Amino acid sequence: MTQGGGIWPVLPTHGPGQRIGLLGGSFNPPHPGHRLISEIALKRLRLDAVWWLITPGNPLKEKGNLKPLGERIEQARAIAAHPRIHVTAIEADVGMSRTRDTLRYLRRRGPTLRFVWLMGADNLSGFHRWHAWREIAALVPIAVIDRPGHTFHGPTGAAATWLAPYRIKESDAPVLPFCQPPAWVFLHGRRSSQSSTKLRTLSKEGS
Repeated sequence: MTQGGGIWPVLPTHGPGQRIGLLGGSFNPPHPGHRLISEIALKRLRLDAVWWLITPGNPLKEKGNLKPLGERIEQARAIAAHPRIHVTAIEADVGMSRTRDTLRYLRRRGPTLRFVWLMGADNLSGFHRWHAWREIAALVPIAVIDRPGHTFHGPTGAAATWLAPYRIKESDAPVLPFCQPPAWVFLHGRRSSQSSTKLRTLSKEGS
């Protein structure tokens, strides 16, 4: 099967109707907090797998500190180290840079799969700044995982306010993959204070 004259990249192993969590980002660098979010989602949403979508990244946004994609993928695989967490570079493979476009592509590739977009509560606070964020919310359900300092602020941001009517109870989290979007849930639990930004800062200070 081809797209744009090229070969479609191979997706991680999956079966019809499976529940797949999607955790996107530059992972610059990846850290145990990414794994924690994935483990919480696997358990609380009863997912079959989580796919890490390692993006090519934006050199301007990363202010010149963006590590090569191959290096970030290798680091992510070492940190993930979980049979149901799969590291991918789908966006680079198909030449996409927008989350909305990536979700459209994955839905075409896996029409029976139950995708859920995963994000930390810190990302929810700025979700309204994402390109076509309302369309993203209309494409797949969203699970927001608690992060230090965002337990109360995240769910009251501009995007969360718009999404408020579509929030489901945390006790109903297992049904989220089957909900018609927009639909989202806020998951509390273990929290990691690690972030890629902090790790980059510490790396610069120690160099």
